[in-house]
Amino acid sequence: MIEFIQGHTVEISPATIVVESGGVGYLVHISLNTYDKLQGQKSAKLFIHEIIREDTYELYGFSDKSERSLFRDLISVSGVGANTARLLLSSLSPNSVVSAIVNGDVALLKSVKGLGEKTAQRIIVDLKNKIHKTGSLPFEISSTSNNTIKNEALSALQVLGFDRLKAEKVLEKILASNPQIGLDELTKIALKSM
Repeated sequence: MIEFIQGHTVEISPATIVVESGGVGYLVHISLNTYDKLQGQKSAKLFIHEIIREDTYELYGFSDKSERSLFRDLISVSGVGANTARLLLSSLSPNSVVSAIVNGDVALLKSVKGLGEKTAQRIIVDLKNKIHKTGSLPFEISSTSNNTIKNEALSALQVLGFDRLKAEKVLEKILASNPQIGLDELTKIALKSM
């Protein structure tokens, strides 16, 4: 299996990218979210999901592992194929998709072209508990300041269903005792304290 492809960007469009690595040009299907992150860059690193069938071999690439993980969760739902999952991640940000699933927002998911009400409901039913059980962020967020880290951790905890005021107090307490803590560690400690 291919974990990732890293190389020179030969051409890029909102739906595909061609990456040259080791003298081979790989055509990779991408979401608009990934396109936005890679547009204008001369090189790319894409985390790959392969789809191999009797009549096709396709590569789907993502700018980070968390988006690929969400894509894999989406295609595990009956009735959601790779193109539908990619369209969903192109129409909405990964954060919005996770928020819609956690909050049961059928209308938001249904607003994506080609996604009907039954499929939207099935996505929520199949993935809501899966996202809660992971105990970790379903998407990666990078940050440079404690205030930003706190806000992003707070946002993540709210997406996971925790009360804003309680989460804010827990985060402030953790940051007071360890001001140099990173976002992932802060979120993990906060989840254990909730």
